[in-house]
Amino acid sequence: MSNLFNSMIAWVDKRFPLTSNWKAHLSEYYAPKNFNFWYYFGSLALLVLVNQLITGIFLTMNYKPDASLAFSSVEYIMRDVEYGWLIRYMHSTGASMFFVVVYLHMFRGMIYGSYRKPRELLWLVGMGIFFILMSLAFTGYILPWGQMSYWGAQVIVSMFGAIPVVGDTLQQWLLGDFTLSDAALNRFFAYHVVTLPILLVVLVFVHILALHETGSNNPDGIEIKTNKNPKTGIPVDGIPFHPYYTVKDIVGVVVFLIVFCGIIFFAPEMGGYFLEYNNFIPANTLQTPDHIAPVWYFTPYYSMLRAVTVNFLGIDAKLWGVILMAGSVVIFCFLPWLDRSPVKSIRYKGSYFKVALTLFVISFFVLGWLGTKSPTPMYTLLAQIFTVIYFAFFILMPWYSKIDKVKPEPKRLMKE
Repeated sequence: MSNLFNSMIAWVDKRFPLTSNWKAHLSEYYAPKNFNFWYYFGSLALLVLVNQLITGIFLTMNYKPDASLAFSSVEYIMRDVEYGWLIRYMHSTGASMFFVVVYLHMFRGMIYGSYRKPRELLWLVGMGIFFILMSLAFTGYILPWGQMSYWGAQVIVSMFGAIPVVGDTLQQWLLGDFTLSDAALNRFFAYHVVTLPILLVVLVFVHILALHETGSNNPDGIEIKTNKNPKTGIPVDGIPFHPYYTVKDIVGVVVFLIVFCGIIFFAPEMGGYFLEYNNFIPANTLQTPDHIAPVWYFTPYYSMLRAVTVNFLGIDAKLWGVILMAGSVVIFCFLPWLDRSPVKSIRYKGSYFKVALTLFVISFFVLGWLGTKSPTPMYTLLAQIFTVIYFAFFILMPWYSKIDKVKPEPKRLMKE
């Protein structure tokens, strides 16, 4: 049997670089030996992506992208399709868990300086993945055609109308009509099931290739490629990704699946945060919900959109809100050039960076909470304050990261 298997592998290798790729990206890809808890989330993001692709395929088999039938088709999936309720909840829960692991993955990059040289392009490709993921979440959010789907889409699409000169034309082009109707639903369905998933898979593939070209960062922020065994050429602080980290990732996957299944079977709506109660009501174009709010992972940006209430510099308040909301995401792309610290990892950075990062995290959570609330003068004031704190983290980074007192980086990786 062993000889037969080896013969089959040899036959494949002559026609496809199977063994060489296995060695390059797994068994002979040397990763730092001090990976910790924070390094689970990259592989978990890949796991959730596979879940979303597979469950999405099954959902499209019974979904009708028609304004008069979309909501009924979702109810049909939930009630009449065998295990349709499970597939739908796996997909809806997967959407929220995708953002959980991606936000944690990004946070790990921020605390350990994974966006610094030589990984600038890797970070930018990762941000491209994040942008596509947000677009996928938005288009998928519309498809059930419930009350919150419809009116949430109205709010988001109306933002394009705030753009000077081309706003109305762009909005009409996106909708394929003058209003949010059947034409728009078909377009968003096409984006969600074809265009955006293809772009996402391509970018994930490029992200992994870029990662394996530069090598993985680590909690100490030290480049292990600079210290190699002179005889073997292998990094002295590196270990093969397989089997060491494949086994470690399996532990993370098991824990994640326990939480994931617990949510699916016991709290798929998560108190209205994963699936809003208004979205179990068919879309009514004549009745606006009392409070329109996006899903939890968009609420920080939604708070910033609502934070601007006055015109400024001759620019309409609505347009300022759109600029702030878009800028709050795009500004992450500039992190590699904003951070002027001589060290990468938070382990060796000083108190200025740690305080700034703590305030940034607090502002993100507070803005997320405010985005779920109806706007009041007090909530609007809080949103304005924490929006300033959010952007101050980035805008002031070239200053506080340069004057921050840092500790010297060690020559070798520290033991975990």
